[in-house]
Amino acid sequence: MPDDPMAASAGLTAISAQVLALPPSLGTVRVVAIDGPSGAGKSTLAGRLSAALGGVPVVRSDDFRVPWDADPLTWWKPLRAAVLDPLAAGRPARLRRYDWHRDVYGPEEEIAPGPVLIVEGVGAAWRGSPAAYRIWIDAPRAVRRARAIERDGPEWADAWDGWAATEERHFAADATRRRADLTVDGGGFGG
Repeated sequence: MPDDPMAASAGLTAISAQVLALPPSLGTVRVVAIDGPSGAGKSTLAGRLSAALGGVPVVRSDDFRVPWDADPLTWWKPLRAAVLDPLAAGRPARLRRYDWHRDVYGPEEEIAPGPVLIVEGVGAAWRGSPAAYRIWIDAPRAVRRARAIERDGPEWADAWDGWAATEERHFAADATRRRADLTVDGGGFGG
């Protein structure tokens, strides 16, 4: 995605049109999976794409408590139970998002079945994802690490380094990037 706001807007408009032209991949919903390593810009891109699509819901891996030393797909079981299975059946999903700062789950919120759901996080586009459209976003490791330290604090630097190695192994084994419908350089915007 370009850094120029007008060009980025045009790019998001084009992506939105592509997504809406696809057949649903989960019940009546088109799932857009935004995947890539930590700090690459997944959350930023998800927010921008959601806005371009009229404010469609975004569910993030960070909405689930996944320890730093866990398998990157640990969040898929609760994602499937709380969100994907109900939406596939045409029912509203009920999600309690995890608050990493307070170490608690927040209040339950409802996600109605709609035309698009964005799923964002490490593992969002893995081979078992019901994605209609897969986006891979990446940025140089030094940029990603700096973003993560700024976001999480310097006390988490060692944990981030371990997580980065874990996600690299996951991406290599899953061949996630090769299945992407779109590859984005996230080096120019926030993680």
